[in-house]
Amino acid sequence: MTDLHVLLDALILGVVEGLTEFLPVSSTGHLILAGQLLGFNDEKGKVFEIAIQFAAILAVVWEYRQRLWHTLVSIKSETVSQRLAINMIVAFLPAAILGFLFLKQIKAYLFNPTVVASAFIIGGFLILWAERREHRVHAETIDDMTWRDALKVGFAQAVAMIPGTSRSGATIIGGLFFGLSRRAATEFSFFLAIPTMFAATFYDVYKHRDLFSASDLDLFAVGGVVSFISAFLAVRGLLRFISRHDFSVFAYYRIAFGILVLLSAQMGWVDWSNG
Repeated sequence: MTDLHVLLDALILGVVEGLTEFLPVSSTGHLILAGQLLGFNDEKGKVFEIAIQFAAILAVVWEYRQRLWHTLVSIKSETVSQRLAINMIVAFLPAAILGFLFLKQIKAYLFNPTVVASAFIIGGFLILWAERREHRVHAETIDDMTWRDALKVGFAQAVAMIPGTSRSGATIIGGLFFGLSRRAATEFSFFLAIPTMFAATFYDVYKHRDLFSASDLDLFAVGGVVSFISAFLAVRGLLRFISRHDFSVFAYYRIAFGILVLLSAQMGWVDWSNG
C-alpha cells in the first residue's frame, strides 16, 4: 500500500489537474509548480499526471454524454450531428500534425521559465483584448459553427503546445476572436478536448508503459477520482460563470501567475524545465 503522505500528494495534484485543465489558466504550469513543491516530479510523477489527465477527460465525456451519444447514433441521419463530428475532426488535425512533427523540439527548447511566464502573461493580455474589443458573434452555439470556424480554433489550439499557453485558454479566446459566443467557444473547447487529450494520453501511456505498476493503483485511484470530480465541477462552474461574467478575471490571474513563475525560477524554488 502507498503511504498516506504520497496519497495526500495524489489528492492535491488531482484537485489541481481537475480544476485547471478546462479553465484558461494552463494545467501544465500549475502541475509543474505543485509537483515541484510537493517533491512529486520524478518519472512516477509524470506517469501519475497521465492518469489524472485521463480522469479529467472522462469528466467532460460524462457531462456531455447525452450529446455525444446522440451524435454517435444519429451521425448518418442528422446534419447537426455530422457537422459537430466534422468540426471536431477538422479542429483536432492542426495540433495533431504539428505535435507529431515538433513535440520533441518544443519540450527540449521551450520548457523554461521565460517561455512559460511569457505565455501566461501574453495570454492574459490577449484575454483582456478579446473581452474589450467589439464582439461580432456569428455563431451563438456550437451547432452554428462551420468547418472554417473549427479549423481556426484548431490552429489556436496548436499554439497551446507552447508551455504555459493553456489548451483551453487558446481555444476559448481563439473562438472569441473568430466570432464565437462565449458559450459556443467554451463548449467547443470542451468537445475538442476529448479527441485531443485522449490522443495525448494514449501516446504518453505508450511512451511510459514500462513505468506503470500495479503497486501504484491506489495512488492512481485517489488522484483519478479527485481529478474527475474537480474537473466535473470546474466544467459546470465555468459554464455558469460565463453566463454572467467575462473572462477578465482569468486574465489577471494569468498575469499574476506569470510573475510567480519568474519569481519562483529566480529564487530557485521550481525547475520549470522539468515539464
